[in-house]
Amino acid sequence: MTRGVRIENRSTARVWLFDQPYLLLSLSSLFWAGNVVLGRFVAGHIPPIALSFIRWSGAVALLLPFAARHLIRDWPVIRKQACLLAFLALTGFSAYNTMAYYGLQFTTAINGLLLQSVTPLFVALWTFVLFRDRLTLRQACGICTSLTGVLVIVCRGSLDVLFAVAFNRGDLWIVIALLIYALYTAMLRKRPLMHPLSFLTVGMGLGAVFLVPAMILEIAGGRNVTFDTESVLSFVYICIFPSLLGYLFLNRGIELVGANRAAPFMHLVPVFGSVLAIVLLGERFELFHAVGYALVFAGITVATRK
Repeated sequence: MTRGVRIENRSTARVWLFDQPYLLLSLSSLFWAGNVVLGRFVAGHIPPIALSFIRWSGAVALLLPFAARHLIRDWPVIRKQACLLAFLALTGFSAYNTMAYYGLQFTTAINGLLLQSVTPLFVALWTFVLFRDRLTLRQACGICTSLTGVLVIVCRGSLDVLFAVAFNRGDLWIVIALLIYALYTAMLRKRPLMHPLSFLTVGMGLGAVFLVPAMILEIAGGRNVTFDTESVLSFVYICIFPSLLGYLFLNRGIELVGANRAAPFMHLVPVFGSVLAIVLLGERFELFHAVGYALVFAGITVATRK
């Protein structure tokens, strides 16, 4: 009897979680904040294409036992919508992550976090181009407010730091990657009717397959993976949190509230990145952190209110 109650409680909690879009989107941003910092950290150990391939193939291996029965049931939909699923896999998994990891080899984590903050604007651009959606005045004000908070955090409350930020070719790769990711986010509106685990498994699986030719060329060029404790632990984090859980939560959050209302939560990435630096790296909590956090949360609140 007790076992039955525990199973029912776990099921109820899982259902509750997947009906909380803002919590899901916040958790996705938390996982991606770690991914940006980690991607910069392993830049010298793991080449970008190999890192993306390991990320998606590892996540598929973890997810497949849970998704197998849903894949069998959804196979007619998968076969019918193969072109759309391939496009989503290419934009949301293969191209975006590989280009972002490549860019992080030539830029700083600060630049990476700073550039992430323009993603809501790119999402708004794509939803307008594709579907003629317009940002409401409230959404625009919220995005601008939270963007200001991001600048305060990343630039440590100093205009001198902001003006001193130097951009390079790595930043250009990241901007292009974010444009592609924003396209994926906007196109999730056309997502086929299938189980979330099926959709995620197909997307990550195709994303890994699309990377195979490029990875072969990368290895042929003499860029090999360095396997050590740091690399293995990085693989574990990347496969589980920003990949499997991050995309599962993101897709569900966008399904519930739409792309434009979900996009401002990307501004939480630098917020969580700074929190991780304070907690894990011993950085001091400063006044600019409090100001930046307040602006980001205020902006998200304004942008997501109906």
